Amino acid sequence: MTLKGTRGIIIPVFLLTGIGLLMVYSSTAVLSTRQYGNSFHYLLNHLFTVLIGVSAMFGVSRVDHQRLRGLGIPLLCFSLLLLLLVFVPHVGLSVNGARRWIRLWPTTFQPSELAKISMVIFLAGYMSGNIYRMKELRYGILIPAGVMVLFQLVILLQPDFGGVMNIGLLTIALLYLGGTRLRYLISMVLAALPAVYILIVSSPYRWKRVMAFLDPWADPFGSGFQLVQSFIAFGRGSIFGTGIGNSRQKLFFLPEAHTDFIFSLVGEEMGLVGAIIVIGLFVWLIAKGMHIAGGTEDHFSYYLSMGLTMMIGVQAIINIAVATGLMPTKGLPLPFISYGGSSLLVNMIAVGILINISEHNKRRALVIGHKRL
Repeated sequence: MTLKGTRGIIIPVFLLTGIGLLMVYSSTAVLSTRQYGNSFHYLLNHLFTVLIGVSAMFGVSRVDHQRLRGLGIPLLCFSLLLLLLVFVPHVGLSVNGARRWIRLWPTTFQPSELAKISMVIFLAGYMSGNIYRMKELRYGILIPAGVMVLFQLVILLQPDFGGVMNIGLLTIALLYLGGTRLRYLISMVLAALPAVYILIVSSPYRWKRVMAFLDPWADPFGSGFQLVQSFIAFGRGSIFGTGIGNSRQKLFFLPEAHTDFIFSLVGEEMGLVGAIIVIGLFVWLIAKGMHIAGGTEDHFSYYLSMGLTMMIGVQAIINIAVATGLMPTKGLPLPFISYGGSSLLVNMIAVGILINISEHNKRRALVIGHKRL
């Protein structure tokens, strides 16, 4: 593997990660000083995760992605086991009433992040193995939807409604690419709508999030507080921003400024220009992922590269949409930028797989070129 051959995907990843390091330090310096007596605690933790993630990315990039074809079901089973372990006392970690993490000294891990990439690998192998049966009801919708619902139910118990929606969107998008009839997918979505409605109205905090999304100013110091503070952050940033480290909203006004709402901090300190740069880097990364998919020679590689690209892209779109008030609040980090080891590590592994597929495409193109000569 050469840097020259893969710079189209490595450069945006490194730039986003670098912006993330700046924003994590800016958003946590005061909090870290208050809690730990120094301003670098969160930054050092995040930097440690970045180093592990980059190492994992380059390590995975050297492993033939075709080996993943037979690992879909084992990875799903392992992910399901980890998802269940969060409910085991002294193993799972509860934060703000949610049990989504496993204790791993000296850090924690969120199994739902592993479940996403496992689902992508499983579906890529499943669809490529049943390519001529995907238009059938059983193979095109019942089996993959059954696997999806199983994971959604376990994740919902944590509870993690954002993770449930994320896996659902990924699965539907991949099944559409795999050739599942559109009417089956539409029927599945329509059948899921009553369940989604019941889940929202039966949960006070979810209902408040929907109401806050519709009119955050109706309760600016309650359910609408996060979104209102996010709007204020973007407003203060204007065109060119207040400058790195000069945010006011991070000073205990904007909740989760280093995780779910870090894009609001980008907008405040780097302004509209910085926000456009971040969005542009994600567009670059997604476009490169799709370009890699377009150069593949087999169905498995195509579905895998498209699935991994969508996994990163969907999460980025949802996070940015939440921060700008285009979607109700969900607890999803911004890929490569937000503080949080699980998401960063899994996304780095996804990029490593994409790099391997890209290198495989280049080697195949060279072989074809030599044969023509």
